Amino acid sequence: MRRVAAAAALHGVLVVWAALTLLPLVWMVGASFMPAGEAASLPPRLWPSAPTLEHYRALFERLRLARHFANSLFLATTITLIALVVNAMAGYALAKLRFPGREGLVKALTAALVVPGQIGMLPLFLLLDRMGLIDTWAAVIVPGIASIFGIMLVRQHALSLPDSILDAARTDGAGELRVFRSVAVRLSAPILVALAVFTFLGAWNDFLWPLVVLADDRRYPLPVALAALAGEHVQDVELMMAGAVLTILPVVVLFVALQRFYLAGITAGGVKE
Repeated sequence: MRRVAAAAALHGVLVVWAALTLLPLVWMVGASFMPAGEAASLPPRLWPSAPTLEHYRALFERLRLARHFANSLFLATTITLIALVVNAMAGYALAKLRFPGREGLVKALTAALVVPGQIGMLPLFLLLDRMGLIDTWAAVIVPGIASIFGIMLVRQHALSLPDSILDAARTDGAGELRVFRSVAVRLSAPILVALAVFTFLGAWNDFLWPLVVLADDRRYPLPVALAALAGEHVQDVELMMAGAVLTILPVVVLFVALQRFYLAGITAGGVKE
């Protein structure tokens, strides 16, 4: 009986905690449909008295946010696709291929995981400037196509792949590229989906780096464009909430659609060497 009571109390606490966590998101969605000025009313309203789409129409018609939405979609999709190929190949090579300096490289990458990314922004900016890539799509895409986290995530999973299966493919005459493409990639599908979700979320929500390397506001992704918009319409709470909904909607849909594979990939990454 005590166990049942304890479990019920625990679930009750978790439900309350989840409700408190979701409350700001529910208010954000509700506020995006409120008539102008209603979001600031007291007591606060959770849902609009007369739902309206005027703020979404303003974002796409008057403020032309569709361009920035398309920019974010292009950048996040491109970075994710290229990063999947690069990180998967690098992680597999570090786990299953033997070459001089492999262990030292793994140790160096592991140590670099604790270095904040902001530290590398200045030298990376100067390097891209020397290459003439500042204020181009490449300035945003190139730094995101390979990450230490992605490489180590794939490597950790690749360590669990049975060598017997890979050796059997080699015995049948498959080259290393064919072994990777036809065997390793198929066995690593869950972890690759998890990496894709991580990469897409990071690229979609990235604000600081695009702000640093892009000068042409026509190339701004959605988070940067919304920040600029907030400076002009800081009092228009409902408009800002509509922009915030547009920002989080694609990533929420992506996560819900791939949740099963994402969780399987996260739990598949733990293996001892």
